[in-house]
Amino acid sequence: MKIYVVDDERIIRVSLADELRDAGYEVFEFANANSALMQINEVLPDIIITDLKMPEMDGLEFLKRIKNINSGIYVILMTAYSTVPTAVEAMKIGAYDYIEKPFDNEKILLIIKHIIELKQIKDENKELKIKLKRDYDFSSYVGNSKEVQKVFDLVKIVAQKSTSVLLVGETGTGKELLTNIIHYNSSRSNKPLIKVSCAILSREIFESELFGHEKGAFTGAIEQKKGKFELADQGTLYLDDIDDVPLDLQVKLLRALEEREIERVGGNKVIKIDVRLIASTKKDLRKMVDEGKFREDLFYRLNIFPIQLPPLREKPEDIIQLTKHFVSIYSENGIKEIDEEVFDILTQYPFPGNVRELRNLSERLTLLSGDNKITKDIVPYEIKFPGFKPTCFTFDNKTLREIMEEVEKNAILGALDKAHGNKAKAAELLGIPASTLKSKIAKYNL
Repeated sequence: MKIYVVDDERIIRVSLADELRDAGYEVFEFANANSALMQINEVLPDIIITDLKMPEMDGLEFLKRIKNINSGIYVILMTAYSTVPTAVEAMKIGAYDYIEKPFDNEKILLIIKHIIELKQIKDENKELKIKLKRDYDFSSYVGNSKEVQKVFDLVKIVAQKSTSVLLVGETGTGKELLTNIIHYNSSRSNKPLIKVSCAILSREIFESELFGHEKGAFTGAIEQKKGKFELADQGTLYLDDIDDVPLDLQVKLLRALEEREIERVGGNKVIKIDVRLIASTKKDLRKMVDEGKFREDLFYRLNIFPIQLPPLREKPEDIIQLTKHFVSIYSENGIKEIDEEVFDILTQYPFPGNVRELRNLSERLTLLSGDNKITKDIVPYEIKFPGFKPTCFTFDNKTLREIMEEVEKNAILGALDKAHGNKAKAAELLGIPASTLKSKIAKYNL
């Protein structure tokens, strides 16, 4: 930490500088503000400790010039009792703190300690924001299919706007990922991204969560609470499962979007908001409108810029790229060989859980493979044989014939798996003629 000590009183300046050097800081002394300003271009300080009342240029003018040069420099003012009001005024224009003369040097050291802690938090937040921008750049939506390209093109169009976006897609198709991408590539990226799952909120708390409440608004409201709209001001509000918003509260949500203002529960003060809304649903809102389960006016307000996210089964060509992407994330060294047979299996599987299911499966395969490559032997049975569940050990409400068929199907599938799909080898493992196996495969539609 580089610290400037600026004071025309030599005794105070030297004494404080020596104390700071003993504490391990790199200290530069100046008898006036002009000489300190001349040095700033050579050595940029982290902290400037300056007297408020000095000849030629006082501390207030010095502070203004410092902030014009670099607003990130922390300024501590030393002041006599008579100039405390001026010091308070200086804090309004950017000083970090002030200390009255005469003072114990320990107080200055404590203030500097607080500055260091604050600076660390700011630096960590800055690094986090950089990481978020990197993690959620446009390339984080992986895929080369024409369906993904269409989504990608729409996101690039809308990201820099403040237009409301409606993301429509099945569970696991990446609605929350797209929300992050849109927000962190928008002009609001340095403002809050507030997420709300409408599906998990009960009718009783939904209004309070979204719009906030005043103290005493209802039983248990022991203090004022800001709602998600207020918390997302200047930023983005993401409402997941928008179809679960209670019908009678949809009109209040519509008003917030149309008028850009809200009122807390139990209050009558109108609060202006500037929020970019992203909503998502896995249901057909148009159908819900026709059935009277969703307000038509709210639907049209949300449907300004809809983006349809295709299920993974409609873009099997992306499965290979996605699998490699996820495996590289979960591999310690980022490199893991995958057998082509694994891709053959995965591209035939319908993935009802979509990309989320593929991501979880990729993590499982990476862990099971250890240091070796990923082979078909560690692919789960239910992935190899989608739609077939080995239930031969559950005898309830089954006839003997049904039980025998289940046992037979399990045995055939197990043998085919061990034989890597070679029917002749599978027949040999089962101890039956190849023609018999072929007929049973046809019989059970395997």
